[in-house]
Amino acid sequence: MTMENKRLKSRHHDDPQDDDGMFQPKHAPWWVKDPFKSFIIFAVFFSGSVLFSMLNHRSIDIRIVGGFNPLKADQGENQPREVAAEPEELDNGSSLAPDEADEAEESIPSVEEPHVNDLGGLIAEGFDEKSCLSRYQSPWKNKGQQQHQPSPHLISKLRNYEALHRRCGPHTESFRKASEYINYSIHNNNSNHSSSSDCQYIIWTPKNGLGNQMMSLVSVFLYALLTQKVLLVKPQPHISDLFCEPFPGTSWLIPSSFPPINLTFGKDSPRTYDYYNLKWEKPGSVIPAYAYLYLAHDCNEEDARFFCDEDQTFIQKVPWLIIRSNQYFVPSLFLMPSFQKELSELFPEKETVFHFSGRYLFHPVNPVWSSITSYYKANLAGADEKIGIQVRIFKTDPDLFDKILQQILACVIKENDLLPQIIDETKKPGTDALHKSNRTKAVLITCLDARYSNAIRKMYEEKTTQTGEIIRVFQPSNEMRQKCTDLVHSMKALTDIYLLSLTDKLVTSSISTFGYVAQSLGGLKPWILHRPEEYNASNPGCQRAVSMEPCYLAPPTLDCKTRGTVDKGKIVGYVRHCEDRAKGLKLIDKDDEP
Repeated sequence: MTMENKRLKSRHHDDPQDDDGMFQPKHAPWWVKDPFKSFIIFAVFFSGSVLFSMLNHRSIDIRIVGGFNPLKADQGENQPREVAAEPEELDNGSSLAPDEADEAEESIPSVEEPHVNDLGGLIAEGFDEKSCLSRYQSPWKNKGQQQHQPSPHLISKLRNYEALHRRCGPHTESFRKASEYINYSIHNNNSNHSSSSDCQYIIWTPKNGLGNQMMSLVSVFLYALLTQKVLLVKPQPHISDLFCEPFPGTSWLIPSSFPPINLTFGKDSPRTYDYYNLKWEKPGSVIPAYAYLYLAHDCNEEDARFFCDEDQTFIQKVPWLIIRSNQYFVPSLFLMPSFQKELSELFPEKETVFHFSGRYLFHPVNPVWSSITSYYKANLAGADEKIGIQVRIFKTDPDLFDKILQQILACVIKENDLLPQIIDETKKPGTDALHKSNRTKAVLITCLDARYSNAIRKMYEEKTTQTGEIIRVFQPSNEMRQKCTDLVHSMKALTDIYLLSLTDKLVTSSISTFGYVAQSLGGLKPWILHRPEEYNASNPGCQRAVSMEPCYLAPPTLDCKTRGTVDKGKIVGYVRHCEDRAKGLKLIDKDDEP
């Protein structure tokens, strides 16, 4: 053995060894001899540094490039990043030029962190907060959301309903018995077999896009609340991928083991109510095990008898109701004498029906909520005022772009001062403008087409505002076309809706259910853009809504007493025709007779 090998052997035998097999010299420093102690000291020091950094953190102006993918929000792939691209190339960018960003940073206040809130008592106890962060986090509430409080009667009614749902909902003995009853009826094509369950149910089935679905679901839930029936929803398309379960300790999703019943029926299905209402009046008629209720925009006169009190006597006895609708039919419930007293006690402010019902039912799942909060913090939170503009184009006419753009600008600049006028770039702003130069406005535009946000962003980048205000324009997504069955598209749509609801002032498009949902969730009375075909330069581009409630776009005109027709907008003072739909109905806060 050589002398070198002897030395190595001696060293291997004598030197101390730590737990992971690394050899240490005899006279090593303490941080080498005791790595565990070193790790603890380092962790404490690092934690303190992070805490100090957080306490001194301030929001900065960040440019956004490209679309926002809610599915990747939790992995950090959607975090905004700074870029050096030209402003007109940005889909979601700031209207500030790159050399102005540092100056604007100093004027933006710190971002308020989300805080736990039970929405004035709407939200019950018993939920796992981490599984659905949006349920209790109420970040950056706008003024509209702060103005209204739910009635004690509504809160009590919700608690009672939740108890009913826990007793009768999926995976309970009552639900098992009720499922056996409907299964027997399906296979035997008769109703002579009586149910042993003491619970009754409504199954909601979706129709059309996300806005229509949310409006009709609120309507069906309110009917369930009034009639003490249990609301269940068809799990497709993507309902569980968009919203958390709304009721504590139970589920509103139909189990996969449920009997094979048709949940995509139309108005001509044989078991719709227009078939049964011809039978029940006969002596000895039998209450069916289930019945379809088609309450969509194209329902017929027989379907419309759902809104007649005398027909409700029969309907409410049916153990299983399957309702398909794309409409916000709440105003017609307010016109029914049997429901009026209860509804007035539930909603003393009649224009808050969707506001409270929607905020109770619809809590975005964590990936979507992460998209909403991340985008808000990065782009909207630091602004002095947030303006939302929702643009919905129903006709694919390329010649309409310039006309609609001019209509939007007329509404937000010339008519209502939501955004400031611009002056030539060579001119200096006046004294007042210089005094207000630190004020910022964030403009959130949602549209399937990015050209409108690009045009407005470019206008404010190239010109100086008369007030000296800094205008930043953002568009979270631009999908080009509606894709109702695509999950990512629906998640982006839900993100856009909630971001619009968090603005201070809102402009929406006529007869757009997307806009209706955003304004109602936010407690906002929007400025409604007139239909493009009705607009010209001599007429106003928009008008202010009298209520934040959605419009019932296609209400029936059936007179329940005469079986003729009647103008439903002239029966009571609090149900009037919509600003954007002459035949539509909406709730307003007015109790006197017209």
